[in-house]
Amino acid sequence: MTAQKKILLIIGGGIASYKSLDFIRKLKEKNFEVKGVLTKAGEQFITPLSVASITGNSVPTDLFDPDNEAHFSHIELARWADLIVVAPATADFIAKAANGLANDLASTILLAATSRVVFAPAMNVRMWENQATQDNIRQLESYGYAFMGPTHGSMACGEYGMGRMLEPLDMVSKVEQILLPIITSKFKAIVTSGPTREAIDPVRYISNLSSGKQGSEIANALYNKGVDVVFVTGPGSSLPQAGMEIIEVNSAEDMLEGVLKSLPADVFISAAAVSDWKAVAYSEQKLKKSDQDQNLHLTFVQNPDILQTISKSGKNRPKLVVGFAAETNDLRNNSNQKLTQKGCDWILGNDIGEGTNVMGGDYNQILFLNQTASENWPRMTKKDVGEKLADKILAFLNDKGS
Repeated sequence: MTAQKKILLIIGGGIASYKSLDFIRKLKEKNFEVKGVLTKAGEQFITPLSVASITGNSVPTDLFDPDNEAHFSHIELARWADLIVVAPATADFIAKAANGLANDLASTILLAATSRVVFAPAMNVRMWENQATQDNIRQLESYGYAFMGPTHGSMACGEYGMGRMLEPLDMVSKVEQILLPIITSKFKAIVTSGPTREAIDPVRYISNLSSGKQGSEIANALYNKGVDVVFVTGPGSSLPQAGMEIIEVNSAEDMLEGVLKSLPADVFISAAAVSDWKAVAYSEQKLKKSDQDQNLHLTFVQNPDILQTISKSGKNRPKLVVGFAAETNDLRNNSNQKLTQKGCDWILGNDIGEGTNVMGGDYNQILFLNQTASENWPRMTKKDVGEKLADKILAFLNDKGS
């Protein structure tokens, strides 16, 4: 980002207010300047001091505070921002804004604003579905205001449904889409994801517990940063957002074919949990139990090694080849061996042993390795891992292209 963009965050009152602190932190990491305004209801959940500590700016709360008005009036604050975000936007605040009320600092700023405004709703599912709320939202949209979210999820009250505020990282992506110019992609990435299935007979196969979440989050992060993404996925339960090319496959051989057809590319990320083995002989008929032979004997052969094939693909080799090493023991040594044997540039080692809940879970902890360095990344969500890796990939590609 060449010019620092300015975000004014209006924080409403609700249990989702705690997400606003993480939202601010992530905006700052992206080089946005942030100022916060707390409603009186918002102060019941988080303090002005906590917001000021993260933004580095004072936090006005009162329309009639003479010190704040003398230093930086609510009109100037409204005009300062490139974008005003209301998060969480409660049903009450949405109603006030829809009817043009200006009886506190936050609502007055909104009426005086000349910049774009986006609401991030957060409320109980029944409040969200209420006709009055929906009418107010349509009214605000007619004024030119935008909305991000809400989404389905669990509520603090124990109910489940529409009304949950978007996660901070998703909101940051939306802010970037609103404020940053669309750049024609100069990079192409191929990302593999999910498990593969190796058929034994028409109803049985060997596979693994991969959900494909990590691969999907990597693809999303790259796509949101302007990269053309081809997503080659086995039958996992997690697909990325719409817009990118998606190739759905079953077996390791199918996945390799999908990757080879998608070359050339600038970067290849092998996040799929590919089955190392397949049955030598596929049975056209369902295998039956036998009274004479109580045991079933299957012979397996190795599948093609997708990561190694792409790493050593000659003139068609991407500038950067990234693999994953999912290990249950001796993570560093096994990851280092894979880095050498496969011929890739980077390896992301992760411990998938019992109790880690990485396979199929929402969190991951990465040991990053290349030929000259290693980094221990803290345990974080797979979405955050995707963001961190995407930033690292783009830094590498931009450096190579300069």
